[in-house]
Amino acid sequence: MSTVSDRTRLGLHVLGVAVLAGVMGDALLRTLPWGLNAFVCTAALVGAAWWLVRRHRVPVTRDAPWLAGAALLVASNFVARDAGVLHLFDAAGLVILLAVASLSLKGVSLRGRQAWDYVRAGIASALASWVGVFPLVGRDVTWSELSSEGRMRRVRGAALGVTLAFPMLVVFGGLFTSADSVFRTVVAGAFNVDFGDLMSHVVLFAIWGALVAGYFRGALIRSVLPAAAGESGLSLGIIPLATALGLVDLLFLVFVVIQLRYLFGGATLVVAADGLTYAEYARRGFFELVTASALVLPLLAGADWLLRNEPASQQRTFRQLAVLLLLLLAVVMASALERMRLYVGAFGLSEIRLYATAFMLYLAGVAAWFGWTTLRGDRRRFAFGALLQGFAVLGGLHLANPDALIVRTNLARPPAERPFDGWYAASLSADAVPDLMRALPRLDATARCAVAAGLLNQRARLEAGDWRSWNFARATARRLLHDQSARLHADLCPAHQASRS
Repeated sequence: MSTVSDRTRLGLHVLGVAVLAGVMGDALLRTLPWGLNAFVCTAALVGAAWWLVRRHRVPVTRDAPWLAGAALLVASNFVARDAGVLHLFDAAGLVILLAVASLSLKGVSLRGRQAWDYVRAGIASALASWVGVFPLVGRDVTWSELSSEGRMRRVRGAALGVTLAFPMLVVFGGLFTSADSVFRTVVAGAFNVDFGDLMSHVVLFAIWGALVAGYFRGALIRSVLPAAAGESGLSLGIIPLATALGLVDLLFLVFVVIQLRYLFGGATLVVAADGLTYAEYARRGFFELVTASALVLPLLAGADWLLRNEPASQQRTFRQLAVLLLLLLAVVMASALERMRLYVGAFGLSEIRLYATAFMLYLAGVAAWFGWTTLRGDRRRFAFGALLQGFAVLGGLHLANPDALIVRTNLARPPAERPFDGWYAASLSADAVPDLMRALPRLDATARCAVAAGLLNQRARLEAGDWRSWNFARATARRLLHDQSARLHADLCPAHQASRS
């Protein structure tokens, strides 16, 4: 049975204190203006510091007791007074006290210090508070020292997996409920959860917990205890990661089942049932699903890195769960692309719709490449291949000529479905000018007037440039607009003609 070092034990206790601080901070400090809640949280922080110092026999200076008393005294001002400016000064005072207290916790006497010592302590304490939780989890706590046998190992692993999955479930669940009304109804009926409110709790818990963990890490671990010899990088093992991935797989599976039930071929039923327009249904869903898709690959890449030193059997289990998630992700991406197809069919193509679709296609290619390389044990090829795919998509966009493609797509739509938006088309870049000029005779009077006015404005912009801004598209458009200037003026509406005269 492995022995737990003092450093690891202290790190685990700091993490436990941070969890409690996160819970208290979320429960108490979200209420404004601050009053008793600030005093209670300050007292809890002082108590936690006292417990950690006593529990681990950390040598502190004689300044520590009066610093603790001063912090409680300053915090009591939140209870005594209500002036907002005073509370700002009280908060600043608490921050300063915490900064200098970190010196006392490191065994450095406050007496005889120069001003720069306090400034440096404040900077170091602030940096430790914001980023210290990461080295605390990844380096200070040597996870391999914990017991690796028995039922408790599986229980701890499963509990850790649930903890890891919780924020991911909240994020993906929030995106899916925003993207799909039927899924939101199913979730609301099953759990009656407000994901927006839940997300705010998660964020506040994470912020307060991370700040406390980072502060105590910088004050107690970094300078007091030596680093353990031969410590290894963070590696959680398969049980917590499999639990977390399994829960994420389950969430994706529920969403996919709902998609297969009504989306492919049954979207009009949902739109009618929920009273949504196509814009609300497709636009809202697409971008949430793009975000969810973009989060999956960092999630899987991080899990693969955490298992890089584990036995082959554990990596095989991870890859099976990852393959399942990628398959479900393929359906989610198909759902997103179907929504965009509906949206473009109803409202036409635009820049944001085109580029978002291209990004989704890029994500699909990278996900497939991740499965072909990383999940087959060849992770070193993944990054370069993903980079090449990015340049390939960029090259494809250049070949497609996005602005011209937008104009051609919108011109091809029957005017009875939605009139051609001449103002938007003419506001695009010079790449769209040749297609607009060719289509101008076929447009109705309203669209022709808008396009003519927009192109004349663009001609003025193009002619204002000099040789340093030359390119082929601008030169071509400038020549076309110069040659067709009389025709464009003839197509202007009377109101536009009067404004130009």
